[in-house]
Order: sequence, then C-alpha cells, then structure tokens
Amino acid sequence: MVFPLWDDDPFHKPHVPWVTWSLIGINAVLFLWTDGSISSDALLTKYGAVPGQISHPFANGWRPEFGLITSMFLHAGWAHILGNMAYLWVFGDDIEEALGPWRFLLFYFAAGIAAALAFIAVNPSSTVPMVGASGAISGVLAAYLMLRPCANVTVLFFRAVFRVRAYWVIGGWGVLQVASLWLTGQDDDIAYMAHVGGFLAGAVLFFALRPAGIQLFECIGQGPEVERATST
Repeated sequence: MVFPLWDDDPFHKPHVPWVTWSLIGINAVLFLWTDGSISSDALLTKYGAVPGQISHPFANGWRPEFGLITSMFLHAGWAHILGNMAYLWVFGDDIEEALGPWRFLLFYFAAGIAAALAFIAVNPSSTVPMVGASGAISGVLAAYLMLRPCANVTVLFFRAVFRVRAYWVIGGWGVLQVASLWLTGQDDDIAYMAHVGGFLAGAVLFFALRPAGIQLFECIGQGPEVERATST
C-alpha cells in the first residue's frame, strides 16, 4: 500500500486549512467515540448509506435520508480511517486553498454524495451499508491531479520512503481502483465504484467551482520523477 506522508512545502503555506483539519478532527472524534467499531447493525442502518433504502425511499413510508452525508464520517477500522485521513491530510489543504473554505466544503460533500450515488446505481437493492470518506477523498485526488500533477509527494511504500510526482501516486491509485472494480466487481468489502464515481465527480466539480485565475495542470515540482528518500 502507498501511504502518503506530505507534499511540497507542507508546513510553510500562508493558508490555514481549517476545513480540512476540521473534517479530519470530526472523523477522528467519531471514530474514537464508536470505539473504532461500527459493527452495530442499528448504527450502520441509521447512519450508513444503505442502497436499498436510498433507491427505494417509499418502500416503508418516506423518511428523510441522511445516510449520504453521515456515512462519510463512519469508518470500519483503524486501517480504513488512517488511510483516508492520510490522503485528506496531504491533498486536501491544497484544494481548500485553491477553492476557498466554503467552496471546498461544498466540493467535498458533493463529491462524497456523487460517489455514494454511483455505488447505489450499480447496487440498487443492496442492504449492505456503505461507510467511509473514501468517495469524497477520491474527488479531492482528482482535483489535486488537475491542480498540481507534478508536485512532489513523499510516500511510504512497504518499508521505504520515496519522493514521487503526484501523477504517479494518484494515477497508480486510480489504476488500482479500476482494476479492482473490473476484477472483483462489488464482491468484496471495498466500494470501488464509489471511488471511481467520486473521482469523476471531483474532476467535474473542481473544473466548475474553481475561482478565476486558478490554472489547471500546472507542473510545479522539479527533479527526478521517483527519488528514494530513506528507508525505515
């Protein structure tokens, strides 16, 4: 697994990414509040995105459906939340700086909802709840790829630390999602279709929401495409 650590100049930016940090904090607090476990059927059904409930809202009498939002703040274990929050930590602040805090918040939730709807579209009758911020973060990755494709990102790969261009990190992640979706469909515990849907939605949303003057596909990082930093 490729685990991102930081990107170019992570600690000397004039912008303070309050929204990104707040999202990470809320996810962490809710994860600890549930003791890192969301195995309760009642909790999953109430706050997860259940395709059968959302695609058939009048089956048992209409009620407001908040699972498309609340599901983004539930995670199914330490690996799930640490992976998601690492990607949000590294890539989210740049997108928040580009869009501004309120547009970024709109972008984040819209990408997450679009991701869930993509998953529901191919699993309309499923009763298995979908949880996690992966869909929204997939949108963030698409936006980062459009904004800073050549930025240097330091990643942990197995026990070695490398510095690579962002397009290798995000492109490799995207290929893995599509390949996994093609090979496994939705037969495992990972909603690959939500990742793909969130990524596509993020690309469209970032193009539409970006303020005037924000250039796309600007190469910032220089130097080798892959550089081994150190080993652990």
